[in-house]
Amino acid sequence: MIFIDTSAWIEYFRDSRSEIVRLIDQCLEKELVAMGDLVYCEVMQGIFSNRERQKVSSLFLSLPKFDMVGFKIATNAADNYRRLREKGLTIRKTIDVIIGTFCVEHDFSLIHFDRDFDLMAKTIGLKIYQ
Repeated sequence: MIFIDTSAWIEYFRDSRSEIVRLIDQCLEKELVAMGDLVYCEVMQGIFSNRERQKVSSLFLSLPKFDMVGFKIATNAADNYRRLREKGLTIRKTIDVIIGTFCVEHDFSLIHFDRDFDLMAKTIGLKIYQ
């Protein structure tokens, strides 16, 4: 299964001609995409048009849905953050460490547009979808 970070969804909905958009379209066509509650929240809070919110929400809610945070993921994300810091790597947002940890724990590959995930891949075993 493929997980798509908020950063990649933003590129997708901006209708850019980037490689990210092509990857997301491919994965959506193959029905490989999972949706997490945290990413749903991040994307939806940034959409101001009611019509656009309805359209995006319909797409997201049609995907397999996952609750992303519980004590196990929270504990593992904190451990991963500390492991990254020990290597001199600072991840800018806690939610990104949670998303990365969630993907590792569920053996999901990640599509993203955020350099912090590339840093995580080398240290915590996060798989980046190419």
